[in-house]
Amino acid sequence: MGGFCGAISKRDIVLDVFFGTDYHSHLGTRRGGMAAWDPELGFQREIHNIENAPFRTKFDKALGELKGKVCIGSISDTDPQPLLVRSIHGTFAICVVGVIKNEEHLIQGLLQTEDGHFEAMSGGRVNSNELVAALISQRDSIAEGIRYAQMAVEGTVSVLVMTEDGLIAGRDRYGRLPIHIGQDDEGCCISFETFAYQKMGYHDAYELGPAEVVKVTPEGWETLLPPGDEMKICAFLWTYYGYPNSNYEGVNVEVMRYRNGEILARADQEQGIAQELDYVGGVPDSGTPHAIGYANASKAPFGRPFIKYTPTWPRSFMPTNQRERNMVAKMKQIPVPELIQDKKLLLVDDSFVRGTQLRETVEFLYENGAKEVHIRSACPPIIFGCKYLNFSSSKSEMELIARRTIVALEGEEGLKHTKEYADGSTERGKKLRQAICDEMHFTSLGFQSLDGLVEAIGLPACNLCTYCWSGEE
Repeated sequence: MGGFCGAISKRDIVLDVFFGTDYHSHLGTRRGGMAAWDPELGFQREIHNIENAPFRTKFDKALGELKGKVCIGSISDTDPQPLLVRSIHGTFAICVVGVIKNEEHLIQGLLQTEDGHFEAMSGGRVNSNELVAALISQRDSIAEGIRYAQMAVEGTVSVLVMTEDGLIAGRDRYGRLPIHIGQDDEGCCISFETFAYQKMGYHDAYELGPAEVVKVTPEGWETLLPPGDEMKICAFLWTYYGYPNSNYEGVNVEVMRYRNGEILARADQEQGIAQELDYVGGVPDSGTPHAIGYANASKAPFGRPFIKYTPTWPRSFMPTNQRERNMVAKMKQIPVPELIQDKKLLLVDDSFVRGTQLRETVEFLYENGAKEVHIRSACPPIIFGCKYLNFSSSKSEMELIARRTIVALEGEEGLKHTKEYADGSTERGKKLRQAICDEMHFTSLGFQSLDGLVEAIGLPACNLCTYCWSGEE
């Protein structure tokens, strides 16, 4: 997915943005970048590949070279950024996070304008930052241009622009992603993750509304374009994407995950299933707090039957090759035999997308002597590929194990009954879960209900994007 961080202050701010950007590293694995502006040096920029090394190790040298009282940084899962752009609005640096589904249509439209052209990347693609910058240039101001881009893009686009005298930020049209402002005595910081600026001494000051565009200076911020009325913030921010310390719309990620696990346990208690367990554990790392909540509510002891070895491979999907990713995921799992052999285990994972790694985890536990392995997903079955972000995007929706199983059970006709399949109390729902258990060798399988997830988050359902589970926009 990616994330960005920016700051403007009465003092040199590069070090703050370095740490603030590094704190977004859990959101992307491909590119990291920083840009700064200084009266003597002008605009400066550094971009590095971070697929096989942490962000901070690639920017140690840059810290001694970048200088400025205004600076932005980004972690990207897609294109290199920030870009430096010279336009009718002057020179600025830009970071973009989101997904542009109608990219080709927008590019072709802009190519029809006078002197329309883009720098092509490998394969002929256009950098999404350059595309958004071109859309911004279609209007009389950067703020109006950001709003134009928000409305023109099918998908999601949040924007951070750095000029010589300020930062301009625009949250995406429906607020699917967050943008926060922190403030200290000398300036302000813009960030996706609240803890990123809190750790550096900024206090929570403001959270942008959907489609809102603000300008930030050392003295504070002003709204250039007001927020819209409709919000659809991505619910996966709480179940998976978000870092435990962060808050979105006033709801803390870690607290939500404990509450979510408690609701999962309550559902199992009401149905009388998986009640005699030796240990409840989480699939590390994001499944762990859900599992703690489950264990607290079920009174079953929390345990870690396997430990993730992270000193050399902190993230299982860093390699670009799928076979290598699977191998790394397998090699990272170090068993604790005393907590596995002859034990009845229940594992909670943050989500259940394709099932490849979870299948290998369960096989690994049985190989080490587990008696039973029950699986719980902290969210409902993922049946629809994400239209707005990168979470459950895939080459084909048939890669999603829930959707693939539905089609195997009932053909395309089954896709007319996705609500029933998502509901574990219906006949179709029971068949879905049993079919996956048979294929994956689970003792039992349970998914969080959509109502349970909404309850755990604590926001109105109408303010949450749950498309990948419900298929409803």
